[in-house]
Amino acid sequence: MDWQPDEQGLQQVLQLLKDSQSPNTATQRIVQDKLKQLNQFPDFNNYLIFVLTRLKSEDEPTRSLSGLILKNNVKAHYQSFPPPVADFIKQECLNNIGDASSLIRATIGILITTIASKGELQMWPELLPQLCNLLNSEDYNTCEGAFGALQKICEDSSELLDSDALNRPLNIMIPKFLQFFKHCSPKIRSHAIACVNQFIMDRAQALMDNIDTFIEHLFALAVDDDPEVRKNVCRALVMLLEVRIDRLIPHMHSIIQYMLQRTQDHDENVALEACEFWLTLAEQPICKEVLASHLVQLIPILVNGMKYSEIDIILLKGDVEEDEAVPDSEQDIKPRFHKSRTVTLPHEAERPDGSEDAEDDDDDDALSDWNLRKCSAAALDVLANVFREELLPHLLPLLKGLLFHPEWVVKESGILVLGAIAEGCMQGMVPYLPELIPHLIQCLSDKKALVRSIACWTLSRYAHWVVSQPPDMHLKPLMTELLKRILDGNKRVQEAACSAFATLEEEACTELVPYLSYILDTLVFAFGKYQHKNLLILYDAIGTLADSVGHHLNQPEYIQKLMPPLIQKWNELKDEDKDLFPLLECLSSVATALQSGFLPYCEPVYQRCVTLVQKTLAQAMMYTQHPEQYEAPDKDFMIVALDLLSGLAEGLGGHVEQLVARSNIMTLLFQCMQDSMPEVRQSSFALLGDLTKACFIHVKPCIAEFMPILGTNLNPEFISVCNNATWAIGEICMQMGAEMQPYVQMVLNNLVEIINRPNTPKTLLENTAITIGRLGYVCPQEVAPMLQQFIRPWCTSLRNIRDNEEKDSAFRGICMMIGVNPGGVVQDFIFFCDAVASWVSPKDDLRDMFYKILHGFKDQVGEENWQQFSEQFPPLLKERLAAFYGVSVCVVGGVAGERAASRSRRALVEGG
Repeated sequence: MDWQPDEQGLQQVLQLLKDSQSPNTATQRIVQDKLKQLNQFPDFNNYLIFVLTRLKSEDEPTRSLSGLILKNNVKAHYQSFPPPVADFIKQECLNNIGDASSLIRATIGILITTIASKGELQMWPELLPQLCNLLNSEDYNTCEGAFGALQKICEDSSELLDSDALNRPLNIMIPKFLQFFKHCSPKIRSHAIACVNQFIMDRAQALMDNIDTFIEHLFALAVDDDPEVRKNVCRALVMLLEVRIDRLIPHMHSIIQYMLQRTQDHDENVALEACEFWLTLAEQPICKEVLASHLVQLIPILVNGMKYSEIDIILLKGDVEEDEAVPDSEQDIKPRFHKSRTVTLPHEAERPDGSEDAEDDDDDDALSDWNLRKCSAAALDVLANVFREELLPHLLPLLKGLLFHPEWVVKESGILVLGAIAEGCMQGMVPYLPELIPHLIQCLSDKKALVRSIACWTLSRYAHWVVSQPPDMHLKPLMTELLKRILDGNKRVQEAACSAFATLEEEACTELVPYLSYILDTLVFAFGKYQHKNLLILYDAIGTLADSVGHHLNQPEYIQKLMPPLIQKWNELKDEDKDLFPLLECLSSVATALQSGFLPYCEPVYQRCVTLVQKTLAQAMMYTQHPEQYEAPDKDFMIVALDLLSGLAEGLGGHVEQLVARSNIMTLLFQCMQDSMPEVRQSSFALLGDLTKACFIHVKPCIAEFMPILGTNLNPEFISVCNNATWAIGEICMQMGAEMQPYVQMVLNNLVEIINRPNTPKTLLENTAITIGRLGYVCPQEVAPMLQQFIRPWCTSLRNIRDNEEKDSAFRGICMMIGVNPGGVVQDFIFFCDAVASWVSPKDDLRDMFYKILHGFKDQVGEENWQQFSEQFPPLLKERLAAFYGVSVCVVGGVAGERAASRSRRALVEGG
């Protein structure tokens, strides 16, 4: 006899389900408390499944809600369900998967997959066979319900289904699913494709064995009447393009023709799936070869897809021009993640990399859902990077019509097109930019807000070119108009203008100095105008300005404009407010730029940062000791505070000494350096390095405790932590001098290992080379014996670094080590010559050191051997060595040169 409910209990549960649908928050609270009480009774879950599966007289929403509450209980504590309850629930699910209501079938499907994901696939061996069996049912509802449940299981447990743990059920399931591709019901066809699609990316063996049948069946469904079926066919082809392109190549022409049609499908979901095809194809090596002849059809389709749809315009309130007085709702504001500080070195011919392009799709951010417009724009962007200028003959005729179109929606899409191709087609666009940029600047004052905002974004994509022209040509008019847009009455335009201005700042750097007063007036005015979300972007624009113009900001009139509103915000925000993150980042840049100009503001800022670190550490400790009583702290507060302290130490230099003296920052730093979270350690080591430079008097007493921690963090698994620890060790060397000797062995082996590791990021290699050089500078006797193990990668790492203090000390170190162990450099002497030649203007005494080593080597091996050895040098290296160090170099033949080189190595070792 199966379980039966008590009538009174059943009524109580039904009343609770009715109450939980009430919009009243007080009622909701009572419902939550009651649910907690009822969950103490094991058979409460029996009542819930009973309402879902047996009470057909109740309305569907109540029955479905009963199932969803049960699903949450399963998720939270299925392990503690008594076996009879668990068995009753499982039996009821399987018996009622064919309920007449599609809502109830879907709810039971969700419940089944939730139970299955609790490790029950192994403990419920009859589930998959029974569901597969039910697919054969003559009753549509049963077949559809079983398929719905199977689809959810395939989504949630695809890896497990393809494993030995379950005896590989896919071997039966995949051929079974394929049979249903021809079913008369579109819903069933759609389920069948969706099930198989779950196994494409993982290349499940059972699917690979049936791959040709699968592709054949897909082609047969290509022109299905049902949009859901067409969508799943497109999705399958996009994934196959990534994992089994070999099977698609013979049919590629037809597939491309098909996708061209589907990208224009009247159902936008189908068009979006099809549009993904072009994004994926662009990443394949065969893209150019197979797509070139279709560009003439594809480009107009993508361009057409870049127009806002009517629904987009409604969602974006496209007809609302002024909304700056409307407060933001909290869900408008995306969570921000702080990027911890990483120490890097300046390079030759440095310009910003393309990293700002990571946010390129922010042209319509509030529609953060992926849609056809965004996908079409992204596809055009990647194809522009594949085809470069070859794209333009297909685009330019269209562009002219779009950019000057009387309908704003069409004109707006043309401006988006121009932005999307900026990176890939830049070279080919240059001849047209003198005419286009003024037109875009004009569009910044269009009467439609959405046109103004997209013009901001597109202009930011051409900022590099704008800055390369004489400033009065385009930079000045662009800056003037962008600053007006920063004060636009529309929030979306404010946001786009602020972001674009930050990009312009990065590109223009000190070109902006003459206009600083005007820029600051605008940014400060925006403080009083902006709502919450845009305020966060404004902080970024101010921080980027400080990074870009540096010490030029340190003028009393600029400080007077900028600091009061920043400090006012700083005082308004509580310690728990996450808006502190962007404000602290901004202040960190400002403090670094203002240097001594920040002094009047530094004390309260410094104290608060120390407090934030202290509070977070205390919270973390309480959480570790009593996890059931306390919440884990958000360590971002501590990370951002450490980074601002770094900014203060870097900006104020020696002036920070008194602040450090009056605080317990060194004790806190000792704890932060040992934190379990890599980002905390990363920021701690950056601060340690900055404090070492600014006020070593307070760091020195802690060195004995700090050095072992630094040594254990020389682990390239955590690149940024390792990088900052390495840099800090180098700074400590320069302060400690010969007293560094007891600590050399703690760090040297790890550093040598890092510099010889394949695929180590450039920044880490450079910092490692600098630190090895500095260690050798202060303790040459200890480091020189290992010279041969690191000299080659050391030289290649530092040849591209600009002349600066760090490079100077590192090269002095290498020269001193060569003095101690000349044999260590012999085999790689050509690399040393090349590294020396990378100097533009070394200090006189360093040039002398280079001169002595080069001439010493040459004299040691004799003129003839030297000439033969130097025959290997590239022409430019020969010229530089002759010009700067008077090392004459001439050319001799190949094999003789090699022999001479090995003789010269021997001679230097013997002579050394």
